[in-house]
Amino acid sequence: MKLVFAGTPEVAVPALDALISSGRHEVAAVVTRPDAPAGRGRRLVASPVAERAEEAGIEVLKPARPRDEDFLARLREIAPDCCPVVAYGALLPKTALDIPARGWVNLHFSLLPAWRGAAPVQHAVMAGDEVTGASTFLIEEGLDSGPVYGVLTEEVRPTDTSGDLLTRLAFAGSGLLAATMDGIEDGTLHAVPQPEEGVTLAPKITVEDAQVQWSAPALRVDRVVRGCTPAPGAWTLFRGERLKLIQAVPVLDRADLAPGELSASKNHVYVGTGSHAVELLWVQPQGKKPMRAADWARGVRIAPGELIGV
Repeated sequence: MKLVFAGTPEVAVPALDALISSGRHEVAAVVTRPDAPAGRGRRLVASPVAERAEEAGIEVLKPARPRDEDFLARLREIAPDCCPVVAYGALLPKTALDIPARGWVNLHFSLLPAWRGAAPVQHAVMAGDEVTGASTFLIEEGLDSGPVYGVLTEEVRPTDTSGDLLTRLAFAGSGLLAATMDGIEDGTLHAVPQPEEGVTLAPKITVEDAQVQWSAPALRVDRVVRGCTPAPGAWTLFRGERLKLIQAVPVLDRADLAPGELSASKNHVYVGTGSHAVELLWVQPQGKKPMRAADWARGVRIAPGELIGV
């Protein structure tokens, strides 16, 4: 088939690579979000998908909005058979959805209908799911509601951050998307409607969502820290400034600290929660680089009984 691939972040690159190297289909063009400011100088930088496409000599389309007529006209000129999508980052209007003969097929990082929305992996980690996966489905106008072509499953490991899990799913899912394109092309794969029960939503995780509540049980604190790593980053307040929490682990044999109460020794930093304590391993003070929590605690000289999160 002639394909136009739509995607933007690094997590979409493995799928683009799989389609380019498959030898069976032609990636005629790539659709991605416009260049965005990055770094201290706020210089405009192309998306990882755009950079990979340019390396491969593939035409790159960067519409400000996918309903822009210039973009739609170019898409009609290319006349793709199918448009595979991975984390493109913009809603596609019906005028765009109607152009490819075999539609737009999305690789979504959950077992649909669970975790429909922008942040399925983060929500799976924060909810304590033991198993998640990826699905390929035909895009409709609803939110991740289209019929499903294929799925794969992936164990959520006890120490997984959302970044760890998403990386594994991106590489495993690249094979699923390539196989889905093959099955659509040869007629052996047919989309099956999603069940009506089991629908859960996964909206974007906000900075406010990532604030740790120390009155919650230690297990919940652990899930929030892992689910919000690397983005947007779990955080709390310490002496009126934000402290980013990069790694923390529950400590089952310590329950002598009140919620938010700090206890620091030479090599350990503990915080009380609504159940047992958690140990902070890596933190990042405001305006500084990540550091070991014990080094941070020595620098700030934590007072006995001092509280975090207030």
